[in-house]
Amino acid sequence: HLKRNAFSRWKYKQVDAAICSSHAIRGMVIEDGIPEDCAFTVHEGVQVDRIEAVPAEDVCRALWLPPGSPTVGNIAALVPHKGQRYLVDAAPTIVRALPDTHILIFGEGELRPALTRQIRHLGLDHRVRLVGFRPDIIPLLKGLDLFVMSSITEGLGTSILDAMAASKAVVGTTAGGIPEAVEHGVTGLLVPPHNPGALAEAILTLLRDAALRRRMGEAGLERVRTRFNVDRMVDETLAVYERVARRPRAADNGSPPPRS
Repeated sequence: HLKRNAFSRWKYKQVDAAICSSHAIRGMVIEDGIPEDCAFTVHEGVQVDRIEAVPAEDVCRALWLPPGSPTVGNIAALVPHKGQRYLVDAAPTIVRALPDTHILIFGEGELRPALTRQIRHLGLDHRVRLVGFRPDIIPLLKGLDLFVMSSITEGLGTSILDAMAASKAVVGTTAGGIPEAVEHGVTGLLVPPHNPGALAEAILTLLRDAALRRRMGEAGLERVRTRFNVDRMVDETLAVYERVARRPRAADNGSPPPRS
């Protein structure tokens, strides 16, 4: 949400347009006082052709895992709203059902120590790995069996779009703009946030059904190619600028910003 201090309120009154990466964010900024006719949704876009052209990397070989192990990946900063703690809490159920599974969490952030302790407490050191930052993330993403986004709030989720462009089925939550990216039952499965049990069930459903994962991955690629490509994002952003530029502007009252 927009901050509510005096400076923030003044700042957003000067804005002619707010470009939001999802309908969920647009609803939030309208709720926070941006006029509806000044708030526009332009969904984020990714370079689908570039991602398609990258060869997949053998994740098991790259990360020294047993060959052929099922791999579930999450790519996000290690911060509270990304919800990795719920993915870790789902891991015991997943590993009991499919003992060879490895859950790989890519990214860095403030929660690394807390997640490390949680993984150790659950006895999952050899099944859940905090991989950290990887410059070769796209090849590794393409080598995963399944992509998971466990966020408890999310604008849209660029990592989800990357995963769809990599032909990966997605398990996500219903938080924020994620349902605008992932079509439940078609390109992936959506579950409520804060719910490790539902997350585990959805992950197991897809890990057990390679044909379903493949169909959802193909549908995800087609969806991101037509609705979330970078060229469409640029065109829609330009259209917002053109629309706003044609509006008559109210006279500037010259008032300085308030002191915070």
